[in-house]
Amino acid sequence: MPGLIGKKIGMTSVFSADGKNVPCTVIEVGPCVVTQVKTVETDGYDALQLGFEERKEKHTTCPMAGHFKKAGVTPKRHLAEFKGFEGEHKPGETFTVELFEEGSFVDVVGTSKGKGYQGVVKRHGFGGVGQSTHGQHNRLRAPGSIGACSYPAKVFKGMRMAGQMGNERVTVQNLQVLKVIPEHNVLMIKGSVPGSKGSIVIIEK
Repeated sequence: MPGLIGKKIGMTSVFSADGKNVPCTVIEVGPCVVTQVKTVETDGYDALQLGFEERKEKHTTCPMAGHFKKAGVTPKRHLAEFKGFEGEHKPGETFTVELFEEGSFVDVVGTSKGKGYQGVVKRHGFGGVGQSTHGQHNRLRAPGSIGACSYPAKVFKGMRMAGQMGNERVTVQNLQVLKVIPEHNVLMIKGSVPGSKGSIVIIEK
């Protein structure tokens, strides 16, 4: 699907035509520059590699510096590939937030906030075991039995237990574009998107 790379600015709310207060996320989208055109003949598939945000040359590795020089563009901080762009495109071409239309629907891909090591109540919504009284000590948020016994004498894969929570790739589908502000490269999308303020997201049509 065609799309662009953006940066999450934060959340706000707008009033709809019927007077409802609608929460929305503000995303700075583009401008994104074509850094490589992939074709079936050379790469086995058709796609465009886009770059977002400037990067200093001294912070760019030599292989990547050569890659950007070949495309005739300045070094970029973030790269992503997109399929489905119609027509012919060349390296150095720029795409802006005008790629999206108000009222259309998009998918947003981002990295969720990291929560660290969490227990089963927070991570999986367990209710805890037993009561908080009648002699129990420190057992309210415990996971309870994990199913191991004499046979098969092991814990099955996928058992919901305590562990690392968050900091993973998340896709939220079918979010409506409320407003496109081309002069500021800003997109206002209904609802929330994964990630913290300043995190990089991918918006796909």
